[in-house]
Amino acid sequence: MEFISSTWHWSISGFLIGLVMLSLIYFGKVFGMSSNLRSLCSMTGIGKKVPFFDWDWKSQRWNLVVVAGTMLGGYFATHYLSADSNVAINQMTIQKLQSIGIESPESKLLPKELFGNDVLKSPKMILFLLIGGILIGFGSRYAGGCTSGHAISGLSNFQLPSLKAVVGFFVGGLIMVNFIFPLIFK
Repeated sequence: MEFISSTWHWSISGFLIGLVMLSLIYFGKVFGMSSNLRSLCSMTGIGKKVPFFDWDWKSQRWNLVVVAGTMLGGYFATHYLSADSNVAINQMTIQKLQSIGIESPESKLLPKELFGNDVLKSPKMILFLLIGGILIGFGSRYAGGCTSGHAISGLSNFQLPSLKAVVGFFVGGLIMVNFIFPLIFK
């Protein structure tokens, strides 16, 4: 259990992701999480009113299983395989977070100031979550996929649009964390 619950070296995780990508390429499948939202909407029959959702979602059933496995795996990893130690992040990062009112994660993956139940009591935070969700949804559709689809699947297939999208994701993330995030929480 120690091996499973401890942090794995990046080369092991990277190798396993590479094996998954090679098997998907071999079977002619393309990985991406955001496309599952289209599948779920298509399953409801909304494709009769919105042409974007009028497509054969049954051809993507395997990808819906991936989503279910991701959710179950995340639940089991968080509740049964997590170490009790604090998340290993740089001390300077901890100090910067504390300067804007966010304590260190306290043995949790996510800080309670951003992801705790009290967040739902603040209209400001609810507004941020709604705006953020809309921007993420719009951005993943506009970019033709989400970060996992572009960074893992698109780059492994040498797709130039995926390289552009990944560079955009990183630049946007750096701008958000270094400039916008401190403005929101000061």
